Amino acid sequence: MKANTITHNPNKKKIPDCKSGIKRKTESEISFEQQKYMKQIKLQSFFIMLSRFLLLFSFLTLWEISSYRRWIDSFFFSSPSAVVGLFIDMCKDFEILRHIGVTLLETLVSFLAVTLLSVFTAILLICLPKVSKVLEPFLVILNSLPKSALAPLIIVWLGTGMKTIIIAGMSVAIFGSIINMYTGFTQVEEEKIKLIYTLGGTKKDTLFKVIIPSSVPTIVSNMKVNIGLALVGVIIGEFLAARQGLGYLIIYGSQIFQLDLLIMSIIILCIIAMGLYQIIQIMEKRFIK
Repeated sequence: MKANTITHNPNKKKIPDCKSGIKRKTESEISFEQQKYMKQIKLQSFFIMLSRFLLLFSFLTLWEISSYRRWIDSFFFSSPSAVVGLFIDMCKDFEILRHIGVTLLETLVSFLAVTLLSVFTAILLICLPKVSKVLEPFLVILNSLPKSALAPLIIVWLGTGMKTIIIAGMSVAIFGSIINMYTGFTQVEEEKIKLIYTLGGTKKDTLFKVIIPSSVPTIVSNMKVNIGLALVGVIIGEFLAARQGLGYLIIYGSQIFQLDLLIMSIIILCIIAMGLYQIIQIMEKRFIK
């Protein structure tokens, strides 16, 4: 019998691989859809930013025109041009920058102190459940107190100065921050904690490998709230016991009826609050990545 031989025909056309063609087509379609989706996201973000800018520009334009046309009393409502002019004049001798720096420093110190103390206290409470049950109603009561009522008492105890204002800023946020942190720690999945103990772990392992890593979103969200509350507390303290800072400028401007100074200080406070919040948000995104 003749052996079966396979001859190679160079003129034979190759049959296209249908599966690879379908695969390449599917990948190209997915890539196209992804690009389309990303363009939509970018356009949506651009539209939102443009809308915000137009809204702010329209408000400032209407405010300026209303003041110029005397539709509103410029003595009480001022105008954007007057506020900008006052800001430029106060920048010449760095006076406004000094007030901004003082308020910003007091706010950051209060914020960092509140964050560290609340995390440390929440860790102690989670490690000592009996102590947490004893202290819980007192924390709720202190958190329910109007913080503006505590500021005069703090000033009587500690006197005036930056230290008093920092503590006043801390008093606004500290109790609520401790409660939120402790609540976030207690809501960690019990299965993960049981797994650590099953594998021979200790309370220390449970705390640093399960509870704190799982509570990072709670800590970050709490920081977003604390930065605003710390700023509010600092301004309350500056209202009562300061000779510098934006809170002092607001009180001083209202006492001498210099509304340009008052409105300028409020606008700067809004910019500071927005900037601090955005910084924490950027840190959150980078940390998550």
